[in-house]
Amino acid sequence: MVARAVTIFHHEEQGGGTCCPNPSPPLRDPAEDLHSITTNFHYLQISGWYWGSISASEAREALLKKPEGTFLMRESSHPQYMLALSVQTRCGPTSVRIEYSRGAFWLDSISPSLPQLQSFPDVVSLIQHYMGSGHTPQGNSSNDIHSETKPDPDKHTTKDGGVPLKLKHPLHRPDSFPSLQHLTRLAIHRHTTDCTDLLPLPKPLLHYLQNYPFHI
Repeated sequence: MVARAVTIFHHEEQGGGTCCPNPSPPLRDPAEDLHSITTNFHYLQISGWYWGSISASEAREALLKKPEGTFLMRESSHPQYMLALSVQTRCGPTSVRIEYSRGAFWLDSISPSLPQLQSFPDVVSLIQHYMGSGHTPQGNSSNDIHSETKPDPDKHTTKDGGVPLKLKHPLHRPDSFPSLQHLTRLAIHRHTTDCTDLLPLPKPLLHYLQNYPFHI
């Protein structure tokens, strides 16, 4: 797998030429992974833009006529990955695999200059981060990440064939359009910036806000 090879290369570079192998990471309690994955899918189910087990071609069809930056999350078609991000680029829809290890999620990188992209405790935090920055990390294009599908090559306009990967608008499933309560929760998170615990609200409402602590 490409991502593993890149990670090994990164550790060898950091080793400063030593011939000693890197120590094995400490064993992780499987219950911790179960909790991380369960929490992640809990957030995704609430989000409304998790489309489940649709194929890459079905994701492409859903995004084909949408504006650039429209995205959805789905199950990955690759057996070694759980999730894939499908997004409309200026050259058409493409899909990017999501890596998971030891309680962290990140975009699957194939670029030697990006041995491992920034990781997050859940996928919604990852998406929220890149929506806030307006682009992929360090201004990189979709060529720097491992795509499950490729945009239409006839529409490439940049000299190196790279396609800017922007995340702007989540595409909700037709049967999961957000309720007024959820939209209100998103608006509160958008304007309180992690201060919901200080709001003068009844505990049931505070619990509702904390059940999905994001603004997308």
